Amino acid sequence: MFTELNSILNATPDSFTQGEFILVSDRQSDASFLIHHFLSFYLRARCKVCFLGLVQSFSHYSAISQRLGVSLTQAREKGQLIFLEGLKESLSILIPQETTTGSQAMDFLRDPTVGLQRLYEFVRSSVSSDVGGEEGVEEWGPPVLLVDDVSVLLSLGVSAGAVLDFSHYCRATVCSQLQGNIVMLVRCHGEEAEDDGSDEGSEWLLKGLTHQCSLTLHVQGLPTGYCRDIHGQVEVCWRRRRGDGQHTQKKLFQYKVHDKGASFFAPGTSSAVL
Repeated sequence: MFTELNSILNATPDSFTQGEFILVSDRQSDASFLIHHFLSFYLRARCKVCFLGLVQSFSHYSAISQRLGVSLTQAREKGQLIFLEGLKESLSILIPQETTTGSQAMDFLRDPTVGLQRLYEFVRSSVSSDVGGEEGVEEWGPPVLLVDDVSVLLSLGVSAGAVLDFSHYCRATVCSQLQGNIVMLVRCHGEEAEDDGSDEGSEWLLKGLTHQCSLTLHVQGLPTGYCRDIHGQVEVCWRRRRGDGQHTQKKLFQYKVHDKGASFFAPGTSSAVL
């Protein structure tokens, strides 16, 4: 958990905004460190976390979380963490074996016409499960959905429109109905593309998700190129709806990732209010 980032977002495990959809994106850089931050943050906050790990194994996330002072194994054993290992689930469908028993969350790989309905149902049942009120069972705070990363679904044959529908239904359930939070990572490859009217691809998905979210953190490399002391920059954008419309505030921070955290540096002329 990165204390400097918490200060920037004005959040602590004991006090944070509920009902937020947080979008993490990167371009020619790696924003994975932010996913690890939010995972450790919400587990420390005693939230019920549903984590769709579509790009790495459980052991990968567990090893990094261990360095951040959080045990994913213990969280999963206690029922605080529900983890979907997308790589393992996909493999069990693409290369079926008699001994393989997995969930139906990735059924869109068997039948593309199903769409992401089963994946949404997995999320809904995970965040809606009543884990409190039973003797010997701990009661958790507001639910959180983490997705790393949602753009992988495009490479698995899911349309960008279907992914946006999935995020919309998740937001309605997690953020609006249950007053929990969502954190999604989407990756954009290469340079920023011009709007050519295409309704597919990561660029179009990024634009659609941006309209849904209340907070974005966009990670990219330094415009000046490689620097040993600074790994890149993060543009943080808050979107708040008020009576006279939507207000946007942006701040730009440079960062350096360490083994157990990250340092953030704010350039002097980095903020703007629109």
